[in-house]
Amino acid sequence: MFGRSKKKFRAPKISTVVGTGTEVRGDIQFSDGLHVDGIIKGDVISDPEDRFATLTLSEMGKIEGNVRVANVMLNGTVVGDVIAGNRVELAPKARITGTLTYALLEMSMGAEVNGKLIHAAEQDPPKLEYDGNKEQPAAKPEPPKEANTLETSSE
Repeated sequence: MFGRSKKKFRAPKISTVVGTGTEVRGDIQFSDGLHVDGIIKGDVISDPEDRFATLTLSEMGKIEGNVRVANVMLNGTVVGDVIAGNRVELAPKARITGTLTYALLEMSMGAEVNGKLIHAAEQDPPKLEYDGNKEQPAAKPEPPKEANTLETSSE
């Protein structure tokens, strides 16, 4: 009755797996499905024409870099910005440190986003801001402004 009109999301066939105990250093570009149980130190980007491309990050998986994928299913840790053109599912052990941009968000109790949440309905996707440095450069202090002084003469 009510639930029949909903279209259930079906993840595409997984074509690439980064297994437990594997660490990849460098950017990864993929299409279809990518499942990560290991560690990726670099950006993860899907083919922009593939609106069904899906990243699945297991509880053991970790990405230190930016993610730009149509669909994201997280139960692991991402240190960087996440931009999902379509759908984001955050499972209870999901941890994101960075900005999360999404069209549709499903978040389970226990999941954490330490950064901004941006709903991208019909706007251009933002540029990836996180650069991998834990310490952001400090803002340069402005030089002190000279105070206006009134000179009074005492006569």
